[in-house]
Amino acid sequence: MKEIITRSLSGLFYVLLLIISFHYQYVTIILFFVFGLISIYELKKLILLKSNVHYIIFIILYLIFGYWHILLGTTAGLDEVTQILMVLTIFVELFLIRDLFSEKTIPLFSSKRFIFTTFYLTSAYIFMVLIANYYQDYNSNILLGAFILIWINDSFAYLVGRNFGKKKLFEKISPKKTVEGFLGGLLFSCIASYFIATLTETLTFTSWFILSIIISVFGTLGDLIESKFKRQAKVKDSGNIMPGHGGLLDRLDSIIFASPFIYLFLRILQYVS
Repeated sequence: MKEIITRSLSGLFYVLLLIISFHYQYVTIILFFVFGLISIYELKKLILLKSNVHYIIFIILYLIFGYWHILLGTTAGLDEVTQILMVLTIFVELFLIRDLFSEKTIPLFSSKRFIFTTFYLTSAYIFMVLIANYYQDYNSNILLGAFILIWINDSFAYLVGRNFGKKKLFEKISPKKTVEGFLGGLLFSCIASYFIATLTETLTFTSWFILSIIISVFGTLGDLIESKFKRQAKVKDSGNIMPGHGGLLDRLDSIIFASPFIYLFLRILQYVS
């Protein structure tokens, strides 16, 4: 009972922290900056990375993309550099998906660890900030909607899987995940997309519906990839910063992996609208 209460209070604090922070642009930027540093620390432990240069890379890239107009006095070139980062990030994540299904363990030679921390983790936090700036001016509703879809997907995947799950989704990596749970999370995310579209008045229902599918699919893949990292490291959680929940990577693995694909979809919307 005590563990359930601790887990519930910890989760509630986490959700309220994000919702309140998202209302303020610079608070969000600072929050993700802190989250990014903590996530790098947790990932370093999982992939046995000793170098601290990745903190420096994160700080430099995060400041460049977050404060480009302040540092250079113009936004010229920002769009082109962002597109390059997006392509590189998605390319790396596609390789991670390949390793998830084709390799017994994800190869962790030194250059690949450098690539992971830069284009799997650092760029993810950059895209979270960019998602909130989809309309050029800061608007947290799309970012908040994406997080809500993640939470709904995870919650109903757990509930449906626990009560109706029979067929394992990826037993070698995450024995508790089931196909029924995944489909349940996807279904309720799609339903939730209607209410998010109606209440936020940001994107059309069709766009939110597509986003719910993107988030469910790539969020689940991100969860599985982080689980594979933990299995290789022979640990249950990425950290212990959140009582009852583990580390930040355990809570943010889905949005970390999904964020560049969310941003790609938003960019496509800009071109076709």
